[in-house]
Amino acid sequence: MPKLTLDDLALRGKRVLVRVDFNVPLERDDGGRLRVSDDTRIRAAIPTIQAITQAGGKAILASHLGRPKGKPDPQLSLSPVGEHLETLIGQRVRFVSNTTGEGVLKTIRNMPEGSILLLENTRFCSEERNNDADFAARLAQLADVFVNDAFGTAHRAHASTQGVAHLVGQAAMGYLLQREITYLSQVLETPELPFVAVLGGAKVSDKIGVITHLLDKVDTVLLGGAMSYTFLKALGHAVGDSRVEEDRLDEARATYEQAQGKIVLPHDHIAADAFDNDAAHRTVAGAIPDGTMGLDIGPDTIKAYREKVLAARTVVWNGPMGVFEMPNFARGTVAMAEALVEATTRGAMTIVGGGDSVAALTQAGYADAVSHVSTGGGAMLEFLEGQTLPAIAALTDKT
Repeated sequence: MPKLTLDDLALRGKRVLVRVDFNVPLERDDGGRLRVSDDTRIRAAIPTIQAITQAGGKAILASHLGRPKGKPDPQLSLSPVGEHLETLIGQRVRFVSNTTGEGVLKTIRNMPEGSILLLENTRFCSEERNNDADFAARLAQLADVFVNDAFGTAHRAHASTQGVAHLVGQAAMGYLLQREITYLSQVLETPELPFVAVLGGAKVSDKIGVITHLLDKVDTVLLGGAMSYTFLKALGHAVGDSRVEEDRLDEARATYEQAQGKIVLPHDHIAADAFDNDAAHRTVAGAIPDGTMGLDIGPDTIKAYREKVLAARTVVWNGPMGVFEMPNFARGTVAMAEALVEATTRGAMTIVGGGDSVAALTQAGYADAVSHVSTGGGAMLEFLEGQTLPAIAALTDKT
């Protein structure tokens, strides 16, 4: 059933608890102060925040940052994020060093309509990840309505994503979450054909559910990254010292057979003597010799994959084609980014998710050149697997 959206809510005078995803990287400036080094996720939340404040609501922002293990960690405070948001949004952003409690309630009461408050890191509270009922209730005390705009955590049943949604009068999707669901639902329900999925990364275990769920929807699955070597070994090919999940060989073989020709594997590789950017490396067609490991797809595979992408009308990409963080083994990933951009200009719907895939787009200056960049790699994968995301299921149904 469709869920309530931000536009369904009457917001004037309301306290609106907004679960955002401000889990962003921080770095120290020359003066030693922590600052945001990549504000993509912060910018993505601004339309929802502004819609609330412009409608006369009080926007109370909640997010996690990093993995503080359930206790305060000054290195993971959201204070620098609040300062950065203030510069982006051109409006004062209040910050409180707690997540719940009487002090927070007092701050909210004293805020004028149309103002913004950022709560401290929800994961400073050990009850957050346990979806503790009392903690969720304390969060609910802060709000009249709840808006979830954090797709990146929608697959987590935490107190600030799922628990609180059951304890307020109305719980709705923000604009970012709504956009994610719209694009990904279209991929699963009404994709324009041909539909090509480009899947990479290290582990078959991370992607096997997606591959299986998409097989009856896609025309082609292009595999890269270390996961491709598990498939190649399962099919009897020599992969040298390439990374392989030995316990997934039978599953990979069965999935390949089930796909009936839809799964395409690399046929040449950039093989290196060691897992090191400066290691000696060469292009290898076919079998990878012992003593070397595949760290990227080769030029012939890049050409073949590019042709498949450019012929598609729908493309989903999640996961790098090689060891993207090493420049000498990033060419396959960068080439896929370039191919998706060109496919977009030709009218294809293109969706990219996963940290390295998004990083490749961003570093090449293409972040705005595809149809949709997903803010949640893990959530995107679970959605494409056909799983129910608990934070979305908890939102109020439209009547």
